[in-house]
Formats: sequence, structure tokens, C-alpha cells
Amino acid sequence: MNFIRSTAGVPAYLQLYEALRSDIIEGIYPYGTKLPSKRTLSTDTGLSLVTVEHALNLLEDEGYIESQERRGSFVVYRQEDIYSAPRMTAAVHSPRLSRSDAPFPYSVLARTMRRVISEYRDEIMERSPGKGIPELREAISRYLARSRSLNVNPEQIIIGAGAEYLYGLLIILLGRTRIYGIEDPVYDPIQNIYRSHDISTELLHMGDNGILTSELMRTSASVLHVTPYHSYPSGISTDSSKRREYIRWALERRANIIEDDFASELSITTKPQETLFSLEPKHTVIYMNTFSVTIAPSFRTGYIILPEDLLSTYEEKAGFYSCTVPAFIQYVLTELINSGDFERHINRTRRKMRQTT
Repeated sequence: MNFIRSTAGVPAYLQLYEALRSDIIEGIYPYGTKLPSKRTLSTDTGLSLVTVEHALNLLEDEGYIESQERRGSFVVYRQEDIYSAPRMTAAVHSPRLSRSDAPFPYSVLARTMRRVISEYRDEIMERSPGKGIPELREAISRYLARSRSLNVNPEQIIIGAGAEYLYGLLIILLGRTRIYGIEDPVYDPIQNIYRSHDISTELLHMGDNGILTSELMRTSASVLHVTPYHSYPSGISTDSSKRREYIRWALERRANIIEDDFASELSITTKPQETLFSLEPKHTVIYMNTFSVTIAPSFRTGYIILPEDLLSTYEEKAGFYSCTVPAFIQYVLTELINSGDFERHINRTRRKMRQTT
């Protein structure tokens, strides 16, 4: 292995990591294959054992290999591991622009927080723009393009302190006089928040594949709040046909859809289901998600993506609102996404979920 170049501008352990990762993805080391030993890799590359071990640890963190005591490292990656992490670079500091069943590793979180405090300094003391810091919105935009094939402008992304706050923001945006259709059975906080804002709601009965067609036909709602990926507490997920039915319903009625994509990253299917937003990104669908499950509920951070047609309305009705997430937390999330740590955690979690199902 003579691919390690001291003049490449990339640390040697990252060069080895990239080479092994590429070989695994391309099938040179297929599933179940044992990788060369640390000592063999060290001899072949001229790298120290510590450097080789660092590269292997990254591969294991990302879900490509699994170390077995006294046996070595074995490939556990298969094509169904669809969320591959972004290409790593030597510098992970993002540029300036002028508990669940899957706990996020505390060591990674602590290291990232220390780095943000050390490197951002004055920035974490500044007031965040109303939509959230540009760096985080750009990081989310790139992440969604990689993982969900959602191509959105960072200006369409709005950061807020958790789902409850974002629901309230959407009420301001869409209006209090409209009727909101919600799934039945419903996640209680959704209904409670709408009621607390004096919003009229209609419960729409669910079938095995989402809201029944008959319920969509009868409702007088002009806003539909749905969780197509995994509705709680029913556990129902909609298929492609039902998702397109939701879109047709909204377009025909000039209605809006709030797509609550809570925890969709943790799907164990071989291919992520298309989002409603990807089916109709310009007029009707508002996409929302949070980091409560994928990182920690205490982060109290989520985001919404507005369709292009609603951007001017948002600026008029809610553009003056301050962002409710501290800048420090936003920079931490930016670093977790840009460094690949966020997606590596998702990879590990999805692999464990598949092993237990």
C-alpha cells in the first residue's frame, strides 16, 4: 500500500481510513471479510500501529467494521447501510460566512463542545439570527441532500427550540382561523398544543396505511399534520401511494401539509422512504424534524423547511422572531454534522437495530 503521501495535506490516518473505506464499499473487502491485521497494515503502509488503530477505530465508529477480541476486524457493512458519512477532512471547523435507545456517545459530545468553546470564542456569545446561524442551516442543507435527497436552500431552514415551539411558529405562519386535521390516534402533545392556541382540529381516523381516504374526503381541514414515516402511537407508516394521495388532496384544496419526520433517520429499511416535501417542495408541504432522538432531548433543537411559496409570508408574519436556540448549541450541532460524527452515530444505531430485528 503505497498510497500514503506525506504531501497530501491530509493526516495519514485519514488517508488509510479513506482507502480502506473505499475498498469496503467497492466490495474488495465484502461483508464478513477479515481485514489485514494492524501489524500487517502497519508494515505495508509504513505507518505506526497507533496511526493504523486510529483509522480502524474510525471505520468501526462509522459502522463499516467490527472488532472481535483476539480475532481481528471484520467487515459488517452491506449496501443497506445507506447513510454513509461525508468525506472526512483534516479541518472540521466550519467556515464563517462574512436517551433513548440510541444514546449519542458522551465522549464525542464532550470533545465537540470543548472544540466549539476553544475555536468559536466570540461567536458563541453573539445573538443568533432569527432563522438560526447560517453555518448550521448550511450543514443541515448538505446533510439532507446526502441522506434524504432533499435539495433545499439554507434560507428555507428555520431553527427552533424543539417541536412544541415549532408547532407554535407554524400556527403563526399558517393562521389561527384554519382547521387543522390531525391523525387519530394522535401523539397527545400535538393535539394539546393546538388546543392551547385555540386552534380548531379534526381527528382523522387512520387505516393500515395512513389517514383513510374517506376521512380526507369528508374533512373540512385546510392544514394536514401528518407523520408519514412512523406515526405515534399507532406505528403506522404510509407507502408511496398514500403519500401522493396526501399531495393531491393538498393541491386540490390549496391546503398545507405539516410533515413531521420525527426520527426518520433511524429507519432500518434498505431505502429511505421519499418525503412529502420531496414530492411537492414549492407550494404545500412544510417539513419538520428534531435532534431529540438522534442526539439528546436536552438539546431542545429542531428545524422546519418552508416551501418556496411561504418564504415571504414567513418574513412578514414571523421574520422578526428571535431564534430560541443558544448559539453555542447551534455551533455544536454544526460541528457534529460537518465532522461526520452525527452520521456515524446514525450508522451505528441503525446497524444495531437491524441486528435486533
